[in-house]
Amino acid sequence: MVMIALGLSACASFFGSEPTSTPQPTFTPEPPTATPVPMAFTVNGEGIPVVEFDAEVQRYVSSQESLGKTVPSADATSTVIEDLIAQLLLAQAARADGFTLDDAALQSRIDSLAAQIGGAGVLSKWESEHGYTEQAFRSTLKRAAESAWMRDKIISNVSSTAEQVHVQQILLYNEGTAQSFLIQLNGGADFDELALEADPVTRGDLGWVPRGYLLDARIEEIAFSLAVGEHSDVIATDVGFHIVRVLERDPARPLSPDAFLAVQEQALKQWIEEQRQQADVILAPQ
Repeated sequence: MVMIALGLSACASFFGSEPTSTPQPTFTPEPPTATPVPMAFTVNGEGIPVVEFDAEVQRYVSSQESLGKTVPSADATSTVIEDLIAQLLLAQAARADGFTLDDAALQSRIDSLAAQIGGAGVLSKWESEHGYTEQAFRSTLKRAAESAWMRDKIISNVSSTAEQVHVQQILLYNEGTAQSFLIQLNGGADFDELALEADPVTRGDLGWVPRGYLLDARIEEIAFSLAVGEHSDVIATDVGFHIVRVLERDPARPLSPDAFLAVQEQALKQWIEEQRQQADVILAPQ
């Protein structure tokens, strides 16, 4: 059919005749639609590509193995998902709050990092060894810078003073013994003497603690509910059996460096949890 068409065209040209049919319009085909990049999950419409996510999981597993720890695949996946969701929430909040890191500023950071470790070639080799493509590394670095800016803003608003209680405890590892100590205390025994018997080194003195500092939330809740000089009942935890007493209370005491750090971490954790509840998080089927 093509040869026939060409032949007819040549004949028409040779004899100088005009075509009798109406010319048909020529249509330019639409360019093919780009295939969407598969996402491991999205947070408020912003996602982490599957390839980048899988590489991040592998980096996490490798880092744990270097510490002598074996992490089940499901646990590694869950940990990385939650960490990246937190990063995205912080990065999105930073941008909404006016923080910007354009391509020039990002490149400046990359150049500075390369200079610190020995040049662009060394950085490129490091990226390859740790499962980063150039684009993935840029995305990761940008997200990290944005989330760090928002993290610093959140913790900078944490006050360096807080309501605190000075806590002393009697910690025992047998419930029967703990109940015996409690009976003695309720009968008028001296708390200090029993605390010395349970712990001759520290007498159970936990020092001043703010809310969110103690590892066991139940002990903390009970301690803050006690009046000065009052002791609790026996509190069972994974560590043992506790009886706590409040020695002093201060509504606005300066935080120790360790306590200040713990309160800052608690504030950041609370912020992330609140944002997580409001966010539109869509996980891809596993």
